[in-house]
Amino acid sequence: MGLVSHLTYTSSLCGILSTTRELAMSRFGQRLARVMTVGGLAIACVMTGSGAAHAAGAAYTALGDSYSSGVGTRSYTYDNTSCKRSNYAYPVLDAQRLGLTLTFAACSGARVPDVLNQLGSLSASTADVTVTVGGNDAGFSSVITQCAKPWPYTCGGDIDKAQTYIRNTLPGVLDGLYTKIHTLAPNAKVVVVGYPRLFNGQQCNAGARISPDEMSRLNDTSDLLAATTSGRASAHGFGYVDPRSAFTGHEICDSAEWLNGLSDPITESYHPNRDGQVGYANLVQTALTT
Repeated sequence: MGLVSHLTYTSSLCGILSTTRELAMSRFGQRLARVMTVGGLAIACVMTGSGAAHAAGAAYTALGDSYSSGVGTRSYTYDNTSCKRSNYAYPVLDAQRLGLTLTFAACSGARVPDVLNQLGSLSASTADVTVTVGGNDAGFSSVITQCAKPWPYTCGGDIDKAQTYIRNTLPGVLDGLYTKIHTLAPNAKVVVVGYPRLFNGQQCNAGARISPDEMSRLNDTSDLLAATTSGRASAHGFGYVDPRSAFTGHEICDSAEWLNGLSDPITESYHPNRDGQVGYANLVQTALTT
C-alpha cells in the first residue's frame, strides 16, 4: 500500500473513530490524539469539537444539595462532615469515569445561599461545574412531609406556596447564583442538574398517606421547577440535565426504583438510591463530554 493509500485509509478510519461513543467518552484530553500505525507509518487522529473529552485531572467542582451529595445511598464515607457526601454520588462516579480532579462541595440541605458559600474552589482554571439546587428553597421536603401525614392533614396549600415561590422568587435567586459561578469560573463548562418526578401514582408506602391527586400535583411541581431552572440555566449559557425521562419507570413504587420511598432513617426518603445516582451519573457524563 502506497503513502497516498495509507493516508486515505487512515483518514477514513479516523472518521469512523470520531463518531464512536468510546472516543467521545474517553477521559484523555480535550484534543484526543489516537495514534495508529499502518504499515509502519504512524498517523494521528486528532479529535476536537463537541465530541472532545476532558484533560486528565481537569478541575471539577460539584455544588448543590442532597441530590448532589448522595443522600439516599445510605453510605456517607467520602468525608467526615455532616453534609452526607457519598462515594456513590454522581459527582464522584463521573470524576472517576472522566479522570477529573473533584472538589466535592455539595451538602445535604443546601439552599441557594448555602451554595454561594460552596464556591471557594472556583477559578479561571476550573474546567467543569455541576450544580443541583432549588428544591430546598421551594420547601419541597417540607411539602412532601406534610403530604405524608395521616388524615385529616392535607398539603394542597403547601403545594400552592411552593409553586408560587418557584414562579415568582426562585428565578431571581438562581440568577444571582449563576452569575456568581460564571464570574468566578469564566472558562468552565457549567451544567445545572435538575430533579426527577418522584411518583408513578401508586400508593405502596403504608406509612405515607400521599393521595394519587397529591402525587400528581407534586409531580407538576417538579415539572414547574424543571422549567424554571432550565430556563435560567439557558439564559446564562449553562447546560441543563433533565432527569425526568430517564427516571420514568423508576419512580417510587416502580419495580425497579431509582428513588427511595418513605425510609428509615427518614432522611433517606424521596432521594435517589445508588441506582438513581448511577442514572444521574450517566446523564451528567454525557452533558460534560458533549
